[in-house]
Amino acid sequence: MINGLLWLLACQLAGEVVVRALDLQLPGPVVGMALLFVLLRWRRPSDESPTIRAADALLRHLQLLFVPAGVGVVTYLTLLREDALPIAAGLLVSWLAGLVTVAGLVVLLRRRRA
Repeated sequence: MINGLLWLLACQLAGEVVVRALDLQLPGPVVGMALLFVLLRWRRPSDESPTIRAADALLRHLQLLFVPAGVGVVTYLTLLREDALPIAAGLLVSWLAGLVTVAGLVVLLRRRRA
C-alpha cells in the first residue's frame, strides 16, 4: 500500500515539475494524473497491484476530501450571501453552456452515425 501511495505522489510531483519547468497554465496534479494514466495504460497492472489498491483505498474515503471545501463555504458564507446573484447567474450560465454543448455533440454524433 505504501508503495502504491508513493507511485501516486511521485506522479503528482512529476506533474508539478513539468508544469513549473514548462510554465504551463495547468494544475500540476492534473498533469500528474495524465502521467499516471499513461503509466497505467502502458504497464497494465493487475487489480492486486499496490497502486490500484492505494487508489481504491483513497476512493473509499473520498468524502473526507470534501471537508475542507465545505469548511471554506461555511467560512465565507457571508461573502457568498452578498454576491449570491452573480454566483447564481454564473452557475446557471455555465450549466446551460455545458448542457447546450453536450446536446450539440449528441446531435452531431447521431447525424454522423446515421
